[in-house]
Parts: sequence; C-alpha cells; structure tokens
Amino acid sequence: MKASKIAYKPVGLTLGAVSGMLAGGLFKQAWKVLGHDEDAPDSTDEDRGWSEVLLAATLQGAIFAGVKAAVDRAGAVATRRLTGAWPG
Repeated sequence: MKASKIAYKPVGLTLGAVSGMLAGGLFKQAWKVLGHDEDAPDSTDEDRGWSEVLLAATLQGAIFAGVKAAVDRAGAVATRRLTGAWPG
C-alpha cells in the first residue's frame, strides 16, 4: 500500500463523518420542503404507507450518496493541491 494512501486514511475518515452529518441535515430539510412531517418515517412505522416510506428511503439514499461523493472528491482534490499526489 502506498504511503500517500495510508496517510490519507484519517482524512478520509474525518471527511466521511462530516459528509454524514451534512447529508443528514440536508435530508431533514428536503423532507420538510416536501411538506411531510418533521421526521422521516422508519420502515416499521405502522402509521405511514408504503409510498411514503419508500420515498423517504430513496431520497435519503440519493442525498447521502451525492454528498459523500462530493465531499470525497473535494478532499481528494484538496490533497492533490497540497501534496501534488492523488490519494488512492
């Protein structure tokens, strides 16, 4: 394993935590904008229908994947600018 890859591990872990928090906040705001309740439904929420549960899960997954990719990419670009090497 390359030294740059090992050195980037803590940065990647930190960026992963940051992206998770960011995505969670974005999802909550998106769910409010859609006009639904404050909290998104759980898959076992008896009072919510299939369509609402599946919509929430799909939206949450898309937001988390998009934010994670954007934050990971930004971290890699910043690392290249600072070190001259692409991490990974």
